[in-house]
Amino acid sequence: MAITRVEPVRVQVRTDWLTGRPREIRWGEHVFSVTNVAAVRRETAAYPVEVGPSTTFEVDTIGARLALTFRHRGRRWTVDGVDTTERRAA
Repeated sequence: MAITRVEPVRVQVRTDWLTGRPREIRWGEHVFSVTNVAAVRRETAAYPVEVGPSTTFEVDTIGARLALTFRHRGRRWTVDGVDTTERRAA
């Protein structure tokens, strides 16, 4: 199981008001509820100058895990990776 990198796709994200964690992702006509935040990576200290700081969330939705990135300078969300393999309890 590995996230496949894709060309960044702009999406709309609803976040938790207090923590800023993603709760819902709107990708075109589709709406995905976030069931779990698996990992958070903050790139606020070292980042490419042309891109600016960002925070990447690996989130689980029904049917897929997404690499969801928030670009702080542009204040926009993108999906940068997708893993659609079925997860099984170990």
